[in-house]
Parts: sequence; C-alpha cells; structure tokens
Amino acid sequence: PEVINGRTHKATVVDLSPWVEYEFRVVASNSVGIGEPSRPSALLKTKAAVPVVAPTNIGGGGGSRSELVITWEPVSEELQNGEGFGYIIMFRPLGSTTWTKAVVASVESSKYIYRNESITPLSPFEVKVGVYNNEGEGTLSSISIIYSGEDEPQMAPAGASALSVSAATIEVSWLPIPWNRHTGRVLGYEVRDW
Repeated sequence: PEVINGRTHKATVVDLSPWVEYEFRVVASNSVGIGEPSRPSALLKTKAAVPVVAPTNIGGGGGSRSELVITWEPVSEELQNGEGFGYIIMFRPLGSTTWTKAVVASVESSKYIYRNESITPLSPFEVKVGVYNNEGEGTLSSISIIYSGEDEPQMAPAGASALSVSAATIEVSWLPIPWNRHTGRVLGYEVRDW
C-alpha cells in the first residue's frame, strides 16, 4: 500500500474488484518502525459492475443426432461482478452471417445443448460464450469451431470374407468404411455370426 503523509486522515483505495466485501486496517509508522494495526473496519461491499471476464475452454461436440453440445469453464464467483449472473451462448453454422443467441441463467452451468431437426450430422458451428449480470452484458469469448452430433453409420462394411483357420477358429475380414460427413467417425465394428 501507498504510504500516506502523517497529517492526512483519509485515503481513497483504488483497483478493488467489483461486488466484493472488503475490510480495512490502518497502520501507523515512523522512523523507528511500524505500530500495531487498527481494528478492522466494518465489512463494506464494492458496487456491482458489468462482468469483464469471458468463460474459457469453450468446447463441446458429440451428443445425439440433431444436437449441438456447447461446454465451457464456469466463471468463478469473484469475477461475476454482481447479482443475476449468467451466460450468453452465441452460435451459427460455419459460413452463415446470422447468430443464434441463447441465455443460460444458472451460475453453475457449464453446458448448453441446442436441438434442431434441421442440423445435419457433423456440421461445423462457430460458437462464442459470454457473460452477463444485472448491470449488463459483458465480454464474449473468442470463436471456437464445434461440430454437431453424429448419426449412426449409414453404410455397411463391404468385402466381408471368412477363412477357416482351425477346427474352432475362423478369421473374418472386411474393408473399412471411409470417413465422410455422412458416415461420421467409425469407432468400432461388430462381428456377428450365426
């Protein structure tokens, strides 16, 4: 803290965080040293302000067909700057000029799911997540690209063949399904026998 002239009995404390309770003590000093601190002042809360810290770790993806799942790291209480805190979710298909806006009023939220039958599987979306409180809307995160949910594979593996290896073993092989927007990521295969 700044040292104040001994004839001054008042000081302005700056650079405090909005909507935080503070208490203050005063310590006298001279050329010999520093004395005991005063008793703490009563708790005093600074006024609320528009939040300035945007959520981090914007991500998501996955989910079911026709869903866009958006996730973020929640903003800590000391950075919410006031009552009525929540999140603003902005998203649009990649290449579109129109943003869709949603509001999540829960302070603890870290996920938003948008459902719409018109969303095609694995479609890229531009996403921003921002904050607001009773004082107004705050900062938005930078844009992240998130893909909508996948559909089940629409193609069957081709070229299935079987080779008898022993009296109790048959080796089965097939051609892998090539990746594209309509097949999605193939995470595994199931071999059925009858």
